[in-house]
Amino acid sequence: MNRSLNRRKFIKQTTAVAAGAWLASRPIQARKISPNERLNIAMIGVANRAGEDLKEVSSENIVALCDIDDNYLAVAKQKYPQAKTYNDFRRLLHQKGIDAVVVGTPDHTHAVAAVAALQSGRHVYCEKPLARTVSETRIITETAREHKRVTQIGTQIHADSNYRRVVELVQSGAVGPIREVHVWVAATYGGMEVPKETPPAPPNLHYDLWLGPVESRPYSPEYLPFKWRNWWAFGGGALADFGCHYMDLPHWALGLSYPLTVEPVDGPPVHPESTPPWLMVRYEYPARGEKPAVRLTWYHGGKQPALLSPEQAAKWKSGVLFIGTKGMLLADYGRHVLLPERDFEGFKPPTPFVKDSIGHHKEWIEACKTGGLTSCRFDYSGPLTEAALLGNVAYRAGRKLEWDWGHLKATGCPEADRYIHHHYRKGWKI
Repeated sequence: MNRSLNRRKFIKQTTAVAAGAWLASRPIQARKISPNERLNIAMIGVANRAGEDLKEVSSENIVALCDIDDNYLAVAKQKYPQAKTYNDFRRLLHQKGIDAVVVGTPDHTHAVAAVAALQSGRHVYCEKPLARTVSETRIITETAREHKRVTQIGTQIHADSNYRRVVELVQSGAVGPIREVHVWVAATYGGMEVPKETPPAPPNLHYDLWLGPVESRPYSPEYLPFKWRNWWAFGGGALADFGCHYMDLPHWALGLSYPLTVEPVDGPPVHPESTPPWLMVRYEYPARGEKPAVRLTWYHGGKQPALLSPEQAAKWKSGVLFIGTKGMLLADYGRHVLLPERDFEGFKPPTPFVKDSIGHHKEWIEACKTGGLTSCRFDYSGPLTEAALLGNVAYRAGRKLEWDWGHLKATGCPEADRYIHHHYRKGWKI
């Protein structure tokens, strides 16, 4: 299959400017920015996780603020009084002079916001996962490539030194060739029933704008601002939330991309509305040159690999375990250890060869100004997001998926299509 031709065909068939009247017929020409000049940044989302992003980019010019919660917007406006404010991101994108956009909304509106921003000619930083569905993720990735914009996904742990030292240990062969990886997180969401009480939305909320492309449903405080990850309509539970953080490490260290197969190992009965509070999923990745094929097993909701001792299980509630021919490497966000420890007494780690980051958001800002590359640009984080989301697809489809990434299809499993592809209500498209 001609990969480039397939990409172009996919974009033509599935991508259009979201609600065409939103934007001018041509992308806005990106202005040339000197390294000493400040970027003009627009924020889509200003509170909670997006509020942390706002702090991280506040050294630049914050020229536009958008949120569906008037209370959040008012607080942000006090801090950035020169910024124009909006409830609807589609109107924000008409504003001239914006160089770059940060998308910090819930998962279900990542795609419509990020694709529109990219098509308007702006650079984009988007929170993880890139989107709620696999098809949206692919469209975001391809749109960024087509428009040659600078991008970064919000996997900020990638910039910390611990992950870099782990990558060096893996790639220098400290534990030998690796064919097996276990990834687990203690986090849990879901296991809920659709709320029966549906009070009116508070007056400060623009609830229909919050729903965005999702089919309309009555407001409930069980959906926003903090509980949307419990519901398939808006997110993907713990796997979608933390998969891009913890699976990032093996994807990076081992050079993984699209899996060959994804299989649900164990989990509760599938709920049509709510995400699983616990789950186990197995991925098979192909060999990469001289690197062997890899089996990666995901666990969440308190499930952990049987390989851990009781002491290890107690100390490592979340983690990544690389199993090599010479030993094992156990890591989480801030620490790592070679196992069995007695076999690595006196071990000297390799001289650092993965350059330390200037900061996850700073990488993106600098690249926007210089045309450089970020470490988690969408070419890398798109396949990572797709892998995480495919775990949920396999679980919901109830069977092992043979993944044909080029055609965005689970071979011989048409029942998976409804979970792979996005479905928008009238008036919304990408």
